[in-house]
Amino acid sequence: MGKRADAVLIEENIVFVIEFKVGATGHASSALAQVEDYALDLKNFHEGSHTAPIVPMLVSTNAESQPIPEITFATDLVASPIGTNKTDLGPLIDAICSARAFPRLNIDEWMAQGYKPTPTIVQAAEVLYRTHSVIDISRSDAGAKNLQETNASVSSVIDRARQTQKKAICFITGVPGSGKTLAGLNIATRRSIEHIEEHAVFLSGNGPLVDVLREALARDKVAREHVLKRDAEREARSFIQNIHHFRDEYVGNDSTPLEKVVVFDEAQRAWRVSRQPVSCSANEDSTTSICPSQNFSLA
Repeated sequence: MGKRADAVLIEENIVFVIEFKVGATGHASSALAQVEDYALDLKNFHEGSHTAPIVPMLVSTNAESQPIPEITFATDLVASPIGTNKTDLGPLIDAICSARAFPRLNIDEWMAQGYKPTPTIVQAAEVLYRTHSVIDISRSDAGAKNLQETNASVSSVIDRARQTQKKAICFITGVPGSGKTLAGLNIATRRSIEHIEEHAVFLSGNGPLVDVLREALARDKVAREHVLKRDAEREARSFIQNIHHFRDEYVGNDSTPLEKVVVFDEAQRAWRVSRQPVSCSANEDSTTSICPSQNFSLA
């Protein structure tokens, strides 16, 4: 997801997420929110942490010592963020570990687990078309009929690939403003709602576009469900991701992405090397083109 916590410590079956602020004399609310955000990302996006207790800790190295606070865990077993200093960090961890016993956590298995968003996070994408406010971001001249036909055509390819256990790639082409991004969002959103196990994701190499779409999804959710803005932003990040982070995660290893349906927006930004054009078969009644996999490689 492009984030790095300072330290993650597992002790007595508890996962401690630790953020250091060297030289700080107090626990800033922004720093407490930062470490809590790391803990919630770990809970929601790391498969091994879905059921593990997680304690976010802020270490402001020069802060004054405070009495050991009472640790409160939410229903998802993520504790409220705790502030401490460099001297009290060890004793505080010991106190938390002795206060409550948790089921055994296999550290080797925990380390081996990868990215897997919880279903409730993936389903947050439904807000995209429940209110349709995101349509204002990308003006579409393609028309509702053309968009519907494109969506149906690509969805039929995905269904056929599932049934035959094969891979497929589709191209949606059009002039700027014709609705390509909107079509991609629609396809990814519908698949994530109707086929949760596919873990559909929308990837873009256009950083500003990623920021704008995430913000739009988050605002929709805040307005409709009155949730915290940071929680809404976290859910949006699981569905709309930066293509470079996704690429870097899987280049150079044999890991298999969890996502079965991946929509590349601005796909030209994902090429590793230049390739010769390939011959495509296209449905003349649709903007969808389906290309063979030979001579074609995405980083």
